Amino acid sequence: MGEKGKKNIKSDSTKSMQEKIIIDYHDYFFTSKNNKLAVKNLAEKSVSIGSFFFEYINGYNIPCSFIKKESSRSISFIRTDEIPIKIKIINSADSRTAKIFSIKIGSNLQLPIIEYHHGNQKETLISESHIISFNLCNYEELKIINRLCSKVNAIVKSFFERRNINLLELTCMFGKFEDKILLIGDFSPLSIKIADIINVEKLPDPYKLETASLMNKYSIFLAKLING
Repeated sequence: MGEKGKKNIKSDSTKSMQEKIIIDYHDYFFTSKNNKLAVKNLAEKSVSIGSFFFEYINGYNIPCSFIKKESSRSISFIRTDEIPIKIKIINSADSRTAKIFSIKIGSNLQLPIIEYHHGNQKETLISESHIISFNLCNYEELKIINRLCSKVNAIVKSFFERRNINLLELTCMFGKFEDKILLIGDFSPLSIKIADIINVEKLPDPYKLETASLMNKYSIFLAKLING
């Protein structure tokens, strides 16, 4: 349910038919080179950002596993059967897209690109055929996932645009509960990549958060946006 090394999971039986899990967040993150770095109060900021966006998109009738913010360092979710793919929704050309199509990095795309990723290796990009062939989910479920990704991206992108912020990329994950597809994660400083439209140099490059100070600055900016 989200970025590696970030959470502990506790089970809790509720009075309803669903089972609740509580995700504990931590004051560290893993860089792209798999280095574990401590960041003061990262857990509190991640919980604040994550719970805000889950509550926000709930207002647009997006089916989510989110239940509530349990504490300053934890969130509760409906336990789901996780679909083992991460979906990257790309609104501006990243380095790989820019290289392939000979365009400038950061160029706005007319339509978002949806990429599917599986596993934790360096090269994780897969196709719809891979997903179906390896039974990661069926075709109808994938159609629902794609539709939800488009809706979530539009909602979150609009939220940032009203604050003069570009949503460059958003990563989503999904799970199944009682045959229903639910968004399970993840709204975090690692899954939300943004750029300031007006003050271009104000934010660290979200694709290069390789130090604790850069992550701290980036997460503080995100937290201020939702509280402002």
